[in-house]
Amino acid sequence: MHRILSSFAITLFLFGIGTAQAGSRPADVPDGMGPLPAVAPIPADNPMSAGKIELGKKLYFDPALSKSGNISCNSCHNLANGGVDNQRFSIGHLWQHGGRNAPTVLNSAFWTTQFWDGRAPQLEDQAKGPPMNPVEMADDNPKQLMARLKDAGYAPLFSKVFGKNSLNYDNMAKAIAAFERTLLTPDAPFDRYVRGEADISKAAKRGMRKVDEIGCTGCHSGPLFTNNSFQRFDYGTDAGRKAVTGKAEDDHFFRVQSWRNVALTAPYFHDGSVATLDEAVRIMAKKQLDTDLSNKDVSDIVAFLNTLTGTQPEVIYPLLPRPAGRALDFRD
Repeated sequence: MHRILSSFAITLFLFGIGTAQAGSRPADVPDGMGPLPAVAPIPADNPMSAGKIELGKKLYFDPALSKSGNISCNSCHNLANGGVDNQRFSIGHLWQHGGRNAPTVLNSAFWTTQFWDGRAPQLEDQAKGPPMNPVEMADDNPKQLMARLKDAGYAPLFSKVFGKNSLNYDNMAKAIAAFERTLLTPDAPFDRYVRGEADISKAAKRGMRKVDEIGCTGCHSGPLFTNNSFQRFDYGTDAGRKAVTGKAEDDHFFRVQSWRNVALTAPYFHDGSVATLDEAVRIMAKKQLDTDLSNKDVSDIVAFLNTLTGTQPEVIYPLLPRPAGRALDFRD
């Protein structure tokens, strides 16, 4: 296990050092499949630093980002639990439920857009969404949230990272995004197999070949097992990307989810309606590829998907800033 702020992790992200690869690639691995990249893309306007990552970690775990003081980023994207809450719909402000299943935050730095409908171009944009969402954290406005964070004692921490008088909504999002870019899950059994370092089961190998044979990898391709595209999934009543673009041709289109750590993130699909990975595999094969899978094929594919669970980030819970002797201004 690795600690997020270990010197090794910081070295990887600040200097872009990849992990060494040993052995030779097995001949049976389909073209395009490969190990998870060691470093996620970093935007030019939000460079990484140890201080920014630490500030982002505090903010990620701080329920002061919510109006009630009860909900943090980690509430729905629990880092002790595969980066999800394993609920069909996450619980938000005043016990309200959202309308979509919360996707994992792990490896989300690799996605070219965020949310099921792609309405946020990158992590910084995504981080600005939940605090102002009336069903999620339900803050009244960014100014009110910044006042609460200032009262909590965040101003000196922001000044140290971003410069004087820098506590603002944009920098809050930048710090959270910087921390989230460290939440990668390397060295899955498949990664070690494709690097020639270890083996996987015969069932997993059959499943690996089967997903390529029937066409799953047309969308779930590359080392991330997603091509980051939007695909029509005519399942349920959610309009998907159409709600963002307003275009009829985007009805029921959703961002292709990664298979990385998929065994940890039940329930499945945008509406969280499928409880087991076996059922999700069977439904996707039928709906998207018009393929009826045998029980053995489903079992083999699930065995392969289990090899995509990587080393989970071990995060030391941060100490959060708070004023001495009084509570912050939380509201219903």
